[in-house]
Amino acid sequence: MTDVTDATETRTLDESRVDAYLARIGAERPEKPDLDALRLLQERHCLTVPFENLDYHLDADIHMDERAVAKVVEQRRGGGCYEVNPAFALLLRALGYAVEILPGQVYRPEGPGPFLGHLALRVRVDEVDWLVDVGFGRNSRRPLRFDATGPQEDPHGTYEVRPNEQFGGHEVHLNGRPLYRVGERPVRVADFAPTLWWWRTAPESPFLQDLFCSLPTEDGGRITLKGDRLTTVTPEGRGTEELPDEEAVLAAYREHFGIVLDRLPKDPSGSARIQLS
Repeated sequence: MTDVTDATETRTLDESRVDAYLARIGAERPEKPDLDALRLLQERHCLTVPFENLDYHLDADIHMDERAVAKVVEQRRGGGCYEVNPAFALLLRALGYAVEILPGQVYRPEGPGPFLGHLALRVRVDEVDWLVDVGFGRNSRRPLRFDATGPQEDPHGTYEVRPNEQFGGHEVHLNGRPLYRVGERPVRVADFAPTLWWWRTAPESPFLQDLFCSLPTEDGGRITLKGDRLTTVTPEGRGTEELPDEEAVLAAYREHFGIVLDRLPKDPSGSARIQLS
């Protein structure tokens, strides 16, 4: 079941919730809503809140309002763009930033995916618009300028935000390859409800075909758990480990992502080594 309200456009978080959110991502309350603070907040969010789809395989509801904040802060979980970006928007607005919700289309091998298939943020600081995204998996660690005409270096790679007049927005590229489009005209969070329903129910939905939890590391690497396969990328190289049983998988969620589960999500790969509940 999918549950969504249209609250994130106007509401903000109370002071205690802001403090709890900042503590969750390991950031101090900024003195003012400037660019330096925005960069720090996005970086801390990327490094502490996993990109994951566990609830899609735990038969749990997906929320795009204040309950997404509760999932990130109180349950110490992560999520996809429909959860963590609206949650981050609520935090940023409470800190004094001007934030808009933008629709996106993710590039796939066969071409752009559905309109409203991705949710990103536009944050205005000192009359400059910045793309902020903490819910894509390959998103930048720092805000990207919409008006930049060339490459923008980031710890996660070289990004470009290119105008696309035919689409009516911008394309986001990483290391020369297109990631997704974002529209120019802001929308409401509630507008994503039909697409979220498709992600939650369609057999061909990528979120239902794979089980993943991923987090970048300070040194530019990444830790990813897909089913029972743990992959670690460091400056020295890449390593993969097949976890032997259910307890090892649950322990990996706790150790690497801070996620405490009382049961494993259903693995769509059907791994025979893990006894799934």
